[in-house]
Amino acid sequence: MDRVFYTQHLRNYLDSKMLLLTGPRQSGKTTLAKQLPGSCDYLNYDHDEHRRWIKEKSWDRKKDFVIFDEIHKMPSWKRWLKGVYDVEGIPPGIVVTGSAQMDTYKKVGDSMAGRYFQYRIHPFDVRELFETNHPKDPQSIVEQLLLYGGFPEPFLKADKKFYGMWKKTHMDIILKQDLIAIENVRDLQKLQILIDLLCERVGSPVSYQSMSEDLETSDKTIKRWLTILENMYVTFKILPLHKNIARANKKKPKYYFFDLARVQEKGARLENLVACSLFKQCQYRNDCFGEDWNLHYVSKQGGFEIDFALSQNQKLKYLIEVKYADDTPTKNFQLFGKDLPNTPKIQLVHSLPQEKTYPNHIEVRRLGDWLCTW
Repeated sequence: MDRVFYTQHLRNYLDSKMLLLTGPRQSGKTTLAKQLPGSCDYLNYDHDEHRRWIKEKSWDRKKDFVIFDEIHKMPSWKRWLKGVYDVEGIPPGIVVTGSAQMDTYKKVGDSMAGRYFQYRIHPFDVRELFETNHPKDPQSIVEQLLLYGGFPEPFLKADKKFYGMWKKTHMDIILKQDLIAIENVRDLQKLQILIDLLCERVGSPVSYQSMSEDLETSDKTIKRWLTILENMYVTFKILPLHKNIARANKKKPKYYFFDLARVQEKGARLENLVACSLFKQCQYRNDCFGEDWNLHYVSKQGGFEIDFALSQNQKLKYLIEVKYADDTPTKNFQLFGKDLPNTPKIQLVHSLPQEKTYPNHIEVRRLGDWLCTW
C-alpha cells in the first residue's frame, strides 16, 4: 500500500537533507523509504554482509539514494553518518530508518544538527487510510483497526488468527532481539509483566509507586523500564495539561500502546485508538509542516478528568472525550468549561446515530468522521 501520506513530504528534501525515519518495528518505515522516487540501495545493519558493506562504505553511489536500516545499533553511528554526509554530501540521498528513538541513544557527542530532518512514522490510523482511498468508510476503518490494530501487515491481512501469532512474535523480537542489542535489562520476565499491567490500565493515570509494589521492585526501576518501552516504540505517554512543564512531568502520566489491538477491554481499546490517531497527527504536523502540536489529558482534584486535550503553540484547541455509544455530553465538560469557556469540547462517539452541537461549545461527533478531518 502506497503511503503517500508521508512520501509527499519526504521526497521534497531527499536531495538536500539526510532523512531519519523512526517509529515502531514493522510500522512500514522500510517500505515507505523504498516508495520514494528514484533508484535506491538498501543496507540493513542486522544483516552480516550488509554490515560489512556499511563499514567498508561500499554501496552503489550511482543510485539516487541509499537506505541505512537499523544503523543506530552501530557504535558511534551518528559520527559515522555525519562523516559520510560532510565528506561525500548528496547525491546519493541518505535515508536512515530505525525501530528505536534515535535521538535517545547518544552514542557519541557529535551533533548532526542542520544535516537531517526527522520523521516519526506511525502505523495506519483512520485519517491516513481514508485519505489514501481505502475502500471502506471511516466507521468500518475504525472497526478494522479495533480488531487488528494499525500495523500494516496484520491490518491488511485482516485475519484474527494471524494477528494473534503476529502480536506474539512482534513483541518477542522487540524484547529478545532489539532491546538486548541496545539496553541492559536483566529481568525480561518482569518487563513482560509490566507490559501486561499497562494493558490493563490504558486510559488511567499510572502510579510508579503502585507499579513498583505490584512488581516488587523500585519505582526508579519502573521509570527506567517505562522509558525503555517508550524508546522502543512499544508505548507512548501523555502528560496532564499544565502551564509549568516541570510540574507536569511530576504528575501521573497515561500510557498507550502503538499496537492498540493488544488492549483487551473494548472501551480502553477505543480510547487507545483515538490516542494513537491524535498522537500521530500531532507528530505528523510537527515533522512535516513545522507546526507545534501537543497532546495531553486534563485532570482536577477529586479524580475528574477529560481524556485528551490538543494544543497548538501552547494554546488549547480542543478538549476531547471518548465514548463507545453514550451521546450524552460528559458532565466533566461543564466542570472544566468554567475555566475554559470558549474551548471547543468534542465528545467522540463510535456508535452514534445523530451528531449534535450545543450553545456552550460542546459537540457530539462520530468518532471516525472527526478523526478524518480535524
